[in-house]
Amino acid sequence: MISYNTKDWFTFIFHFHKSDTVRKLFPIMIAIGIYSALVGYLEIHYFKVNKNDYIHNIPIMHGMLGFVISLLLVFRTNTAYDRWWEGRKLWGGLVNSSRNLAIKLSAVLKDENDRNFFRKYIPLYADILHKHLKDADTSKQLFEDVELEIDQHKHKPNQLKRIMYHKINDLYDAKKISGDQLITLNEELTAFTDICGACERIKNTPIPYSYSAFIKKFIFFYTMTLPFGYSVSLGYLVAPVVVFIFYVLASLELIAEEIEDPFGDDENDLPTKKISENIKKHIEELI
Repeated sequence: MISYNTKDWFTFIFHFHKSDTVRKLFPIMIAIGIYSALVGYLEIHYFKVNKNDYIHNIPIMHGMLGFVISLLLVFRTNTAYDRWWEGRKLWGGLVNSSRNLAIKLSAVLKDENDRNFFRKYIPLYADILHKHLKDADTSKQLFEDVELEIDQHKHKPNQLKRIMYHKINDLYDAKKISGDQLITLNEELTAFTDICGACERIKNTPIPYSYSAFIKKFIFFYTMTLPFGYSVSLGYLVAPVVVFIFYVLASLELIAEEIEDPFGDDENDLPTKKISENIKKHIEELI
């Protein structure tokens, strides 16, 4: 995730980051510029199109469709941002649940071996969930002195939660915690699974294909027809104008594509690795 000063907005104008849409769209922007200039040349010098020809009225269509495409893109970006923000709230909930579980365990556990177990296993859940959402392989040994008996072909966060729950149940059987304390601790562990399931819902449920494909086709054909209507009025200036319009429309779609999956490796995705490291730091301070 990119860290920046929101008030220093002049820097955004003149600084190009590697995640900027200009870099991604530059080749196709050049192609559209050449295409627009060619259409303008053919209309003006070859076909001798003037303002009395019907083709000059095409901008009427663009005016009507411009409102439609703006609504589609606003809905698209809002939907993508809602997914990004929901992912951030879920990981904020994981931070709080981890802290609450650690605080409660620090009060009820007296044996140092039990405290040491949860001191290392609670942060492991956030770390494994981070790798699980990125589809990365989770090593069997995340700490030097902790070996996890995890089947790499099964659901890793569920396996780790099962280990912790069995440990808490063993504490209850050994009379180290009471029944009321068992219920209280179970609430925090249940929150772990709820958060994991919600993150998987975001990860595994992309925007419907037909909707995403329609917007891309709409932007493409809308942009490709612009030179036919504006070449007579703008001349060769139609090329930079069409390129700029395409840049604005396509950039909104690219931004939505990037943030709709907040658990990936893009520059603007959530810093889940950093959050899991902070959880580890806080748990070690609490237990």
